[in-house]
Amino acid sequence: MTVSEEKFTRQTLSEVRVWSPSLFSLRCSRDPGFRFRAGQFARLGVRKADGSVVWRAYSMVSAPHDEFLEFFSIVVPGGEFTSELSRLKAGDSLLVDKQAFGFLTLERFATGRDLWLLASGTGLAPFLSLLQDFEAWQRFERIVLIYSARTASELAYQPMIHGLSQLEHLADYADKLTYLPLVTREHAPGCLHGRITTLLQSGELERAAGLALEPEHSRLMLCGNPQMIEDTRTLLKQRDLQLSLTRRPGQVAVENYW
Repeated sequence: MTVSEEKFTRQTLSEVRVWSPSLFSLRCSRDPGFRFRAGQFARLGVRKADGSVVWRAYSMVSAPHDEFLEFFSIVVPGGEFTSELSRLKAGDSLLVDKQAFGFLTLERFATGRDLWLLASGTGLAPFLSLLQDFEAWQRFERIVLIYSARTASELAYQPMIHGLSQLEHLADYADKLTYLPLVTREHAPGCLHGRITTLLQSGELERAAGLALEPEHSRLMLCGNPQMIEDTRTLLKQRDLQLSLTRRPGQVAVENYW
């Protein structure tokens, strides 16, 4: 992908955090003119040794009010982009598109009482941005965050998730959040065991959340593995939970930038 220079800014990495051998986060400076809504993504560019630039889309982990940008990435073995990205260190440059993109935002839902956020892997990123912002907490009575990883060691951002109730602007709303970590390849204390789709089919997700999925009240956002999104959408459709479109408001929103 070729992007002309007037369409991106050059930002400086301030921190690289490794969560596991295959997961890491990058934090960089933020151009004062860069604006986004919680849940959106930006295109990032890294320059290869031959001088060419590779671009990929990454959701912001950071909140719209933060003075920095943060992104969550997986290392794809032999992947053209993540191989370059994972070699970066503090002080290196990262190219960031001047425009934010994406529709995994609360604007997708005009109504709703309960917000369900279903993430697998790095699909957690946009939901962390949403949960650090104020709007979701103000609009919904209950928020359920479901985060699926292969192993407990790959459940990233646990300090941030558990610390949301300590944020000053969210202190009065902390009891609205139910956090359900899922692990698929092992049994781990404090985690549900199984895939999102399996636990959705069995009713275990709803039992663990203490909340029913209902077309009238439930609004769901899905982000992560494309197969998880497709399979989960199929299950939700069977329960009359439909994709929310501009021409037809519904109960489900997904992000498709893979």
